[in-house]
Amino acid sequence: MSKRTEIATLGEFGLIDHLTQRIQLKNATSIKGVGDDAAVLDYKDKQTLVTTDLLLEGIHFNLMYCPLKHLGYKAAVVNFSDIYAMNGTPKQITVSLGISKRFSVEDLESFYDGLQLACDIYGVDIVGGDTSASLTGMAISITCIGEAEKEKVVYRSGAKETDLICVSGDLGAAYMGLQLLERERQLFKGEKEFTPDFSGKEYILERQLKPEARKDIVEQLALAGIVPTAMIDVSDGLSSELLHISKQSNTGCRIYEERIPIDYQTAAMAEQFNMNLVTTALNGGEDYELLFTVPLTCHDKVSEMKGVKVIGHVTNASLGNYMVTRDGNEIELIAQGWNSLKE
Repeated sequence: MSKRTEIATLGEFGLIDHLTQRIQLKNATSIKGVGDDAAVLDYKDKQTLVTTDLLLEGIHFNLMYCPLKHLGYKAAVVNFSDIYAMNGTPKQITVSLGISKRFSVEDLESFYDGLQLACDIYGVDIVGGDTSASLTGMAISITCIGEAEKEKVVYRSGAKETDLICVSGDLGAAYMGLQLLERERQLFKGEKEFTPDFSGKEYILERQLKPEARKDIVEQLALAGIVPTAMIDVSDGLSSELLHISKQSNTGCRIYEERIPIDYQTAAMAEQFNMNLVTTALNGGEDYELLFTVPLTCHDKVSEMKGVKVIGHVTNASLGNYMVTRDGNEIELIAQGWNSLKE
């Protein structure tokens, strides 16, 4: 039987010390991390970027099929993704947890193992946070601080008519991974001998449980000398993100169905569930790919970038936001991505 240490035996401050004792700062901007009343950061001549994400058990994650180590990794990465979406580099995070009595010290060690793994891979420091008792399960709040040169920060509001619309990776996989996990959870129903059917579906599961932020795309853009005119990460679905850019930039858009990148496993899973594949890609969410616009003159450069696909172009706002289907029809884009506040 695995060891279980009750959190009460350490107390709040003992728990924080226990979980953070191995943290070593790696960024020059991190002057003081965990252990004082506040972290001390020094960014000198760079712009400072700050983002916060809140994850609630039962709303954003289900611990029946989401291991705590994976959850820690994902909780960090989704914040890094927001910084990359501003064409920046994440440098520090603070981590606050609400935890109920059903969690042990070992459970939180697993969560922190995932956090630390993500931070080591992406070169980010854990510099602070807080813990509190919770009556409703687990709550996670992470704030990420990053940096960018002033002239290279990219907002959602800079898209211009005739700009190309580009997206990294493929879309819809994370959503189909979630559908698979939920199906197996429903089939499980407490059966001791139950074995979930995950063979051949590893990619979509990883996209849901252990996503990656597209640091590589930001690095490729920098190497190519391209500063996107607008950029956003695909957390709520391609349609929603396109509409964010159009609204903030006061533009319209045309994307093309046949250009939307979709992985084979995603397509196979959508067929199993009898779901429309393109709808899944447009509205699924949690892909954490980068959606960005660049001037038409950058066409050759972005076309040569690994893992990037041109899916359409920016239009005048009066022309609206549409997807052109394979047979030439136009379908208006609607924000149908996941909304935690919707009943």
